Formats: sequence, C-alpha cells, structure tokens
Amino acid sequence: MSFAASDAVGFVLHSAINGLSQRQQVIADNIANVDTPGFRARSVEFETALSRAIERGRATVGELTATTSPTSTPVGANDNNVDLRKESIAAIQTQYQYQIMGRAISDRDSRLSVMAGGAA
Repeated sequence: MSFAASDAVGFVLHSAINGLSQRQQVIADNIANVDTPGFRARSVEFETALSRAIERGRATVGELTATTSPTSTPVGANDNNVDLRKESIAAIQTQYQYQIMGRAISDRDSRLSVMAGGAA
C-alpha cells in the first residue's frame, strides 16, 4: 500500500510513533533481562528508512517497518550485554520523542478538523 502525498505528513508521524513504540518495548525487555545470564540486548532502528522515504517523497508500508538487531555493547561477566545506564537513558529519550510525536499528531488532527469544519 502506498500513501498519497496529501497524507504524507500523517504517514510520517504515525510511522515515527510506531517505531518509537517498538523501541520502548525493546528497551523494557532489555531492562527486564539485565540479570539474565546470556541475554543479548537489542535495539530498534527506523529513522534511516523514514528519512529515505521523506527524501523520495513517497513510501510504502512494508519499507517503513522498524528493524530490531542485537546491540554491540560488550558482554559482561554473566555473558549478558545489557548496559542499564545506556538503556535508562534510551528509555527517557524515547519517552520524550514519543510525547513529541503524540503531540504533533494531536495538533495536526486538530488543525485538520478545524479546516474541515471551515470548509463545510
């Protein structure tokens, strides 16, 4: 499915908030497993694909899925590589980004409602 340019902003905002949501889930999983022997932390990346879609001016749903991959954090004594400090900072950063995207979506929807009401 491809999105029209008329709803490109909405598509970008929703793709970003979906990627951030997935990132929050992965960070929570990493933190929950901080003491699990042999656990490997993961990270989520979606910004590169989103930037490419914005540059091209079009995107399809399949190409904007977030990818999850193991982190390169060094392994500790229990064969676990979760860095609690790094994960905590990432959780806070992601929370703020999520709030900003949520606010942007809400503001955009409000403006569209006002514009639609004024056009009727």
